[in-house]
Amino acid sequence: MNKSRALLILGIVFIATNLRGPISALGPVLEAIIEQFSLSPTQAGMLTTLPLLAFAMGSPLAAALAKRIGVELSLFLALLFIAVGLASRLIDSVAILFIGTAVIGVGIALGNVLLPSVIKRDFPSQLAVMTATYVLVMGIVSGGYSALILPISQYQNMGWQMALAGFAVVTLISIVLWLPQLRKHTPPPPDLPDSVGDSKVWHSRLAWQITTLLGFNSFFTYIMYAWMPSILIELGVQPEEAGVLHGVFQVAAAVAAIALIPILARLKDQRMISFSLAGLTALSSIGLLFIPQFAIFWSVALGFFSGCVFILGLSFISLRTDTTSQTTSLSGMAQCLGYLWAAAGPMIAGALHSAFDSWVPVLWLCVAASVTCAIAGLFCGRNMTINEHAARTAASKS
Repeated sequence: MNKSRALLILGIVFIATNLRGPISALGPVLEAIIEQFSLSPTQAGMLTTLPLLAFAMGSPLAAALAKRIGVELSLFLALLFIAVGLASRLIDSVAILFIGTAVIGVGIALGNVLLPSVIKRDFPSQLAVMTATYVLVMGIVSGGYSALILPISQYQNMGWQMALAGFAVVTLISIVLWLPQLRKHTPPPPDLPDSVGDSKVWHSRLAWQITTLLGFNSFFTYIMYAWMPSILIELGVQPEEAGVLHGVFQVAAAVAAIALIPILARLKDQRMISFSLAGLTALSSIGLLFIPQFAIFWSVALGFFSGCVFILGLSFISLRTDTTSQTTSLSGMAQCLGYLWAAAGPMIAGALHSAFDSWVPVLWLCVAASVTCAIAGLFCGRNMTINEHAARTAASKS
């Protein structure tokens, strides 16, 4: 492996470290934030939902930005947004707290959309391995930082602001490691004459199937991120243990990449594995509901199986597209709509809990979301690209 390729891989890995941790770390210190700024429940809910809305709003802009200034410079700007947002957390202002969180969300949205296109362009024969690798890094850093954020904030009375802003050190290292890539300024290459263009991706049935898989998986995942400790406590788990299991869920989702890498490398058709993994996620939700005494097992299972589905969905963005430009367009579409659904998840779950005074309906909602993923997986797991699917559809109509 030559030096430039090694630097590219290292740059991708470090960008991945920034794509979840700065947001997931909010949860464990949310009570301290509420206390310091006297936030209402509505404001606190908006603070946790705001990044997802920023993901959704920022995702469609990524393709246009990459075409104008290049993929490499766009990813550099994404890191700058995240760094600025993290630094803003040192300022004692509710308005700046919300603005900074939104800025971080936009930066993460750009990274989420553009990394798959870089992998599609530079690692066409290693799509599954590279996708699984960056998801693994993203999950481990996120779970680890979520677990450490409270001890860090309590160390020598450092406080939650310094603990959250401290992640900027990782972001600055990522910026330095990505600097060598700025010499390229590479825009996504134009689609081939017979390919499905950017706008037509939104009219592709296969693109919608991939979006459904990723969207409902994100819907499930962010319900768990927001409410899993509360669900576990209602089921009889001690609060301290519930916090640990919440971290276990995130780490298990990251470890899923290790198990899935060798399998994906051998499979051309992913229908059955997609259906099975999403189905097992649904069964694990049911298991948590009816056999809560095995909560640690169900927490690992939920994280692992849902993490596998997420990796599959991200892999499909590259595997089912024909050009880098098409990959960027599908990534923007899937992540825009996916994060809109994800943003709705915690709010719908909270409303259900308020209406029924129980988390049981929420767990059944999670089951329904996972079953929807399983059905979508039967379609988008087929070994064909968007162009091939469009050609078959046109042939069947003629």
